[in-house]
Amino acid sequence: MHEEPQTNIMGTMPVDRLVLTMSWPVMLSMLLQAVYNLWDSICVAQVSDDAFLALSLAYPVQMLMIAVCVGTGVGFNAVLAKRLGEGKAEEASRVACHGYFLYICSWLVFLLFGLLGTRVFFTLSIDDPAVVEDGVQYLTICCCLSIGMCMQFVSERVLQCSGKPMGFMIIQGSGALINMVLDPVFIFLFDMGVVGAAVATVIGQITGALIGFWLVWRNRKHFPIHPRRFRPEGAIIRPIYRIGAPAIVMQSVSSFMSLGMNQLLIRWSETAVWVIGVYFKVQSFVFMPVFGLNNGLVPVISYNYGARSRERIVHSIRFGVKLGLVILAAGTILLWIFPGVLLRYCFAASPEAMEMGVYALRVIACSFLFAGVSILSSSVFQPLGYSRYSLWVSLLRQLILLLPLSIMFLALRPEWVWWAFPITEAMVMAVSILLYRKVYRETIQKI
Repeated sequence: MHEEPQTNIMGTMPVDRLVLTMSWPVMLSMLLQAVYNLWDSICVAQVSDDAFLALSLAYPVQMLMIAVCVGTGVGFNAVLAKRLGEGKAEEASRVACHGYFLYICSWLVFLLFGLLGTRVFFTLSIDDPAVVEDGVQYLTICCCLSIGMCMQFVSERVLQCSGKPMGFMIIQGSGALINMVLDPVFIFLFDMGVVGAAVATVIGQITGALIGFWLVWRNRKHFPIHPRRFRPEGAIIRPIYRIGAPAIVMQSVSSFMSLGMNQLLIRWSETAVWVIGVYFKVQSFVFMPVFGLNNGLVPVISYNYGARSRERIVHSIRFGVKLGLVILAAGTILLWIFPGVLLRYCFAASPEAMEMGVYALRVIACSFLFAGVSILSSSVFQPLGYSRYSLWVSLLRQLILLLPLSIMFLALRPEWVWWAFPITEAMVMAVSILLYRKVYRETIQKI
């Protein structure tokens, strides 16, 4: 049977260049989000330790909201892309309308929590009235006005599926930039403190959403959406959540991990919660480019698996792992050399927080390279049909091993708790390597 020559860049472009081409837009977008989150936290840290502690305790809830939006987007993307690929424009339009409908429903859930659940959440988390009040004000605004975040997500996915991937960067980048500009204005100039940080966040999100609406409207000739004829259909909603629900669970793992660590550490020291809050903000800056690289590797491996090109699959895996480890090695070195500078000048650390934080950040930084191997292994497992391995690696990294080890160290000697991170990551890296060898023998080697 005659085979047509490959013209898709996935099968023809040099692998190193291809991985970079597929990864850099997502890496840049995720890095922008990490920078904005870090800047937000740096500004709040200048207000007071209580204000930053409130942000640290609110972080898991914000991550859970993002997990719901990202996971829903996975299912929505899959169903919308399928309809577009089949040339069913009318059905694709209905799917797009369902996307907006489902994200509005998600916002209503967040709104309900913002109105009824934030005070309960904070009073269960900490006894300090000042921290509770700051946290309630911040999280109530972020939850109740999260409509901007939800609409950002759905517009990004519509643009991606309709062949306008740069819209993803424009929406996220514009929202993040506006947030960064407004943070010091509201927090310091208007002296609004934590409330100012929340207001800047939601204004940035709503602005990004409005830009997203405009970009989708501009694309109406190529992909028209007809909301006037919209009616919710179970036949569309069910497959979206059948695909999206597992993704929501996977995305939620990190939220439950940070929530669990906060609840464990608060029983030892509020300063420890402050320190872990700094770590979560800093590590997102280091890890987001690696997650973007992971996103870029998945389609490269998937395409070449379909094209039966073992050489390109192996080459892309090796290049991706090397690049990811270089990024994480740079993050490790920086955190080892400059933890004091970071804590003093960026987060206005107290002497107690400085002493604990320098030690904690250096210890946890030892886990970065181990974690990189585990994260990048997911880019192999997912496209080759071993998604369950990715789920297990994620659960082991962030719940099954980390939290019990943390409990054990807190019971034996609390200051050892930071070692739970590198020990966990080293153990999970060993598991990831064993799973990769199994996948290689069963699938890659047989191509």
